[in-house]
Amino acid sequence: MNLTPRESNVTGAVNYRDTFVMAVCKNVIVVVLGIAINYINATMVHTFNRHHIFKMNPRFILFIHLVVNNIIQLTTSITLCIFTYTFHTIHVSLCCLFILPAILTTQNYPLNLAFMAAECYVAVCIPLRYNHICTVKRTYIVIGIVWTLSSLSVLPDVFILLATEPPEFLNSRVLCLRDTVFRNTYSLKKRDASHILFLVAVWLTLFYTYFRILFVAKAADADAKKARNTIILHGFQVLLCMMVYVEPMLRQVLIYMFPRGVVAINFVIFIINQILPRFLSPIVYGVREKTFRKYIQKYLCTVNCHSNTTHLKK
Repeated sequence: MNLTPRESNVTGAVNYRDTFVMAVCKNVIVVVLGIAINYINATMVHTFNRHHIFKMNPRFILFIHLVVNNIIQLTTSITLCIFTYTFHTIHVSLCCLFILPAILTTQNYPLNLAFMAAECYVAVCIPLRYNHICTVKRTYIVIGIVWTLSSLSVLPDVFILLATEPPEFLNSRVLCLRDTVFRNTYSLKKRDASHILFLVAVWLTLFYTYFRILFVAKAADADAKKARNTIILHGFQVLLCMMVYVEPMLRQVLIYMFPRGVVAINFVIFIINQILPRFLSPIVYGVREKTFRKYIQKYLCTVNCHSNTTHLKK
């Protein structure tokens, strides 16, 4: 997983660098997008916390977990992006503090989508057992499972790093990428294996739930059709997630085709991999949900009305 729009080959023959103006412009774009997306996500978290109706609904609990996960991922990846543009290399120990939460939240993303699809399946295909299967307690257990699975995928890399690398490596400066920090062959093979395992499990879940809901959905059943469309959108989000896993191969192909466009290619891939999926999540699920949308509109209306009243008083 690449968290920065930089050349991944530190020891390459040519080190393409942005001009100062271009670097500032790219960082401004990234920061503005990050602030805007996190503002939308923070508004959704605030709406969730203010209304008890959401805290008792497994669907909204899973969704808000996805939103919080995105806030952490986006914040860490953009911070790391700025650090890399500013300092180019940082100490391995400091890099681990940023890269570990970024990797964990990136791994959580498709797993969370899979459980959200499973919740849609239960709601449409087994509605009479929904309240028994999808409880608040079990939803939090599911969230714990998501974090446990992603941790089991990442934490072994830390132990391999401590066991195989000399102490001097932790104090050395590197370009902060997963492959430059966890560079042991076993870590690389384990990373590829865990990616394949997660993707296969997520895609099987999405396909199974989609086709089961497709068979249940009827023309008059608006809820079933909505659930089916939601899972299609989840599938599109997972496709965006897959870009992270095919990123090294994609980068090599594009750099081979456009050798002078290394910096632009890395920046575009960073936007597509790290920012675009976090921009789509609140739109795909939160805004489409009528109940959630109603409360968000009410909250935004209250803020706007208050601002207008304050302005008129002045």
